Amino acid sequence: MSTLRETLIDLRRSLSEPPDEIMLEVGAGGEMLLARLRILIAVFMILLPAINYLGTHDTYETVAGLSGVGLVLLLAQVWLNLARQHRRHRWLPFVSSAFDATLVTFVLLMLALRSPAAGLNSVVVWCFYLLAIFATSLRNDVRVTLSTGLLAIAQFLALSFFFQAHADAPLVSADYGTVQLSNQVQRALLLAASTLVTAIVVFRLQRLVQLSGTDGLTGLPNRTYLNHRVPQILSDARDQGHTLSLALIDLDHFRRINEELGHIAGDGALRHAVNTLRMELGRDEPLMRVGGEEFVLILRQPLGAAWERLDFLRRRLEAKPFIVEAGAEPRALTFSAGVACSPQDAVDVSGLMRMADLRLIGAKKAGRNRVMARDPN
Repeated sequence: MSTLRETLIDLRRSLSEPPDEIMLEVGAGGEMLLARLRILIAVFMILLPAINYLGTHDTYETVAGLSGVGLVLLLAQVWLNLARQHRRHRWLPFVSSAFDATLVTFVLLMLALRSPAAGLNSVVVWCFYLLAIFATSLRNDVRVTLSTGLLAIAQFLALSFFFQAHADAPLVSADYGTVQLSNQVQRALLLAASTLVTAIVVFRLQRLVQLSGTDGLTGLPNRTYLNHRVPQILSDARDQGHTLSLALIDLDHFRRINEELGHIAGDGALRHAVNTLRMELGRDEPLMRVGGEEFVLILRQPLGAAWERLDFLRRRLEAKPFIVEAGAEPRALTFSAGVACSPQDAVDVSGLMRMADLRLIGAKKAGRNRVMARDPN
């Protein structure tokens, strides 16, 4: 019970946090997959009105169903074209999910205009609310799941209460039975439960992805971020005609700290270095740990400005030595760095890493505690 309570508390807290970039990237892939899947589902949905017509010969219900399918096919192509665009639209998952839920309400409304009992008691159409909610799990964003679920609940209850409030007699249909308030509330509760379960599943997935993409010691993004997010950052900068620099940073003689002071002190020194750098870095300057004492820093600046930024960070770290324990002599920390620039040096992550590594090697050969942004002679 305590685990569920903690999960719900963490879920609520996560809603106030900025969205994780890796999760947004995964969600963008899910949006593309769902856009294609939506078209496939719409093709199969054509069978539902056809089967209904063969069984009831009800032209109106068949037309209502086909209208819904037509809207799905039309707008599904729009969502697919938007998802294919290189530029990622952060509003797209919210809008496309809202469309999915609203489409169900639209079909129920069309049925209810002819027979309120048919619109409010149609189990087949109502189940598409659940499908819309479950589909948000592919977007890997709890906010999308919750907004879609709440929208579905609000629209269904509004539709139900409207027709029941304006009815002069009980809403009864030979095919769909009697509309009862308790039945409508139960369906709303089922939507709420489905939303909560889906949101928890998405939240757990988010946490697993974040753990796999985060360094446990420093809390920095790791190679998962470098491999999955940085290529998109490079691509976006290239499309916008911007220059971007990648720096490979290595703490100087860090192994000596482990050998002389022990690994616990070494871990403390590593966290000290990271915290010192983090205090100077902005949100648009991601720092990643890619090795024991190696880091990658992305700067949205040309090579010259990136060199100045790295040299400033180098001096800040050197000016703030690590104190092992009270009374002990402070231990100065320094780093060497190599900087490469896109598109001048390379246009992909591997090319930039290779060039930055060559310059890092040059900085070490030149005496360490320096930043090199040019090829060594």
